[in-house]
Amino acid sequence: MRVVTLLPAATEIVAALGMLDHVVAVSHECDFPPEVNAKPRATHCPIHESGLPSAEVDRWVTDSLRRSGTLYTLDEALLRRLEPEVIITQRLCDVCAVGYASVQAFAETLRGPPRVVDLDPSSLADIMRDVRTVADALGVRERGASVVAALGARVEAVRARATGAPRRRCVVLEWIDPPFRSGHWTPELVEIAGGVEPLGRKGEDAARVSWEDVRAASPEVLVLACCGYRVERTLADVPILRRQPGWDDVPAVRAGEVYAVDGSVYLSRPGPRIVDSLELLAGILHPERFPARAAVRVADGAEPLTRR
Repeated sequence: MRVVTLLPAATEIVAALGMLDHVVAVSHECDFPPEVNAKPRATHCPIHESGLPSAEVDRWVTDSLRRSGTLYTLDEALLRRLEPEVIITQRLCDVCAVGYASVQAFAETLRGPPRVVDLDPSSLADIMRDVRTVADALGVRERGASVVAALGARVEAVRARATGAPRRRCVVLEWIDPPFRSGHWTPELVEIAGGVEPLGRKGEDAARVSWEDVRAASPEVLVLACCGYRVERTLADVPILRRQPGWDDVPAVRAGEVYAVDGSVYLSRPGPRIVDSLELLAGILHPERFPARAAVRVADGAEPLTRR
């Protein structure tokens, strides 16, 4: 079976199902597990790793979507040569990856044509459903059930341990300049981990907010999870936050509870590692309830920014 995965979460789902050897091409952003780095790239984005300031990235994204409705191009010649039997894409977010409609239209011109699998998660349950959907498409339904069961057990372990803990106010920002509040599954993860997300909206797209909105939410914990950014790139934008009026008065800042996480790994990829994201949040919110071993396992993506 020849499979093409056009978003990182899909690649990680296929890998968790033990089917990575069947993947013949991936997206330009796919980087896990490490062996995918040797696979051909079937998509391109001109701004990927451009190094532009965050505000300029936001403007470019907005303008590109307004002009053409997409940020990405498919390597159509490559896909014609590879003759995939299954293409996995998404319709959740035009910013996150190449969209379903354009992939489906192109797939219809290929020999076969290939089956196009559409992922569209807005919640933790949807992510688990997508694992099953991919497993069914690849003919490994039982493996899908096994992966979902293992992930579900980890989720319930976090939920049980966080039960009864103080519900700390935790704001997750998916972008800094301009600020974007969290959406989709992230507020749900915060709740399971023992917090409450006063700005985030479950099941909705991430959305732009003002700094005053962030400040008014009075977060006890502030998590910076800039979509697609490594920790170091997010840290480079922290001075923008420090210049905002009232920064030093935010409870999370006063308490030294501001964290940057790897936004290309945690929270933004609706695949198996979304449970790693949950465990990361639990360790940030309630380190006294979660063993150091579990915290160390995910702590490489969480670095304290303010400690007094």
